[in-house]
Amino acid sequence: MIFWRVKPLNQILETAEKKSLKRQLGPIQLTLLGIGAVIGTGIFVLTAEAAQKAGPAMMVSFVIAAVVCGLAAFAYAELAAMLPVSGSAYTYTYGVMGELVAWIVGWALVLEYAIGATAVCVGWSGYMNGLLMHTDFFGLVQPGALALPEYLRTGYFSGGGFNLLAFLVGALVTWLLVIGTSKSARVNAVLVAIKIVALTVFVALAVPAAKSGNLEPFLPGGWGSPMGGAGVLGAAASIFFAYVGFDAVSTAAEETKNPNRNIPIGLIASLLICTVFYLLVGYGAAGSIGAQPMLGANGLPLDPGTPEMTAACVGSNALVCSNEPLAHVLRVLGFPEIGNWIGVAAIIALPSVILMMMFGQTRIFFTMSRDGLLPSKLSDVHPRFFTPHVITYLTGIVVSICGALFPVGKLADTSNAGTLLAFAMVSVGVLVLRKRQPDRPRPFRTPMAWIVCPLAVAGCVLLFVNLSIIAKVVFVLWGAIGLVVYRLYGYHRSQLAGTGY
Repeated sequence: MIFWRVKPLNQILETAEKKSLKRQLGPIQLTLLGIGAVIGTGIFVLTAEAAQKAGPAMMVSFVIAAVVCGLAAFAYAELAAMLPVSGSAYTYTYGVMGELVAWIVGWALVLEYAIGATAVCVGWSGYMNGLLMHTDFFGLVQPGALALPEYLRTGYFSGGGFNLLAFLVGALVTWLLVIGTSKSARVNAVLVAIKIVALTVFVALAVPAAKSGNLEPFLPGGWGSPMGGAGVLGAAASIFFAYVGFDAVSTAAEETKNPNRNIPIGLIASLLICTVFYLLVGYGAAGSIGAQPMLGANGLPLDPGTPEMTAACVGSNALVCSNEPLAHVLRVLGFPEIGNWIGVAAIIALPSVILMMMFGQTRIFFTMSRDGLLPSKLSDVHPRFFTPHVITYLTGIVVSICGALFPVGKLADTSNAGTLLAFAMVSVGVLVLRKRQPDRPRPFRTPMAWIVCPLAVAGCVLLFVNLSIIAKVVFVLWGAIGLVVYRLYGYHRSQLAGTGY
């Protein structure tokens, strides 16, 4: 039986009270945390990857991804307001569909958060390495004199050796998370402001330079491929993970003041604000210098990150070939210094995305450990900083090492596989709970739930199908490993083992 060991919602709340985190975040901090996680690699880095798959139609891809996320956001808001504890989709599923489904979701969230954080580390290093290659450091050195050797600029599986900067930024964010949530939130607020200013400057310069001719042909890659990973839907599937910041907001529910009110505000407000920025920046980039993909011998866009794509980009000034697309656009438009400053803004601000991704991952593991599905040592709270320091260090080590070895695009696709499963399960959970416990207080109710939630599930399935084949294979293998771990450990150690639940 799949839907077994369903943990009563009241018991979930009681468990959280016994070993809880300090409530210290308000609605503004939550919204900024969401913006900090959403505005990041998706727009600063993956714009080039989306353009390679969809061309100028990547703007449509941003809309599709936003619509699916928006539908799921309503479901998240309802459950987060009802269950203001750490754990996000894992906790919600545990209280609705049972332990096995909850474990599968929690295990999949490792792909969403840890691999997502790794992708941002690699994206950050792309901007940092780009700046080091172009800056003269206020006239003190020759341009390129500060650049790292090629071997240390890209990871082993990207054709390089060890991505040193990706490794270092992962380690730095780990330390910041350990010293305290409130400190992290204050730093994040500053970083969010920097990103918004940078994107506003980009929009102000790029949008007026847009020309209709740069948007033709609009659909060079078509709508998608049955094999996934191409066209408008393939691009939407790739950039989808850039929107999951609102999901990370819900993982902070246990550390939120007045969560019944503030969690829905943080979820929906951050998503709306970020969607507007994504559309403006996407239009500015595609319209100003063009966003046509590199085509193969078959006339279709080449797969990003492949040797064929690398060879096609040699000597090219195309947007799709850049590891720092927004800075690249401004340099092409004749604003090299401002382009460099956009790169500086990305370098300063992208760590906020890594911070929120890792924040979400550690809180998921914290809750799974508290439930007995993972070793209890992982849920130890630091006596001084009141943070789950053990699991934060472990997560940081994995993120830093993976960031030093793997390419950004493949990491993003893999992250999305776990994200889409979580979003679909939360949407299903809302409907199940509406049937099972219709009278339970709901501080926030999903509007037209029986329309919104099925549409959210359908959207998640559509995007999952359009992920790359590699991402889908990794997802299946990771899920199989998770089931083995659950059977050998969590099944026997769970707090619900031997109970009547």
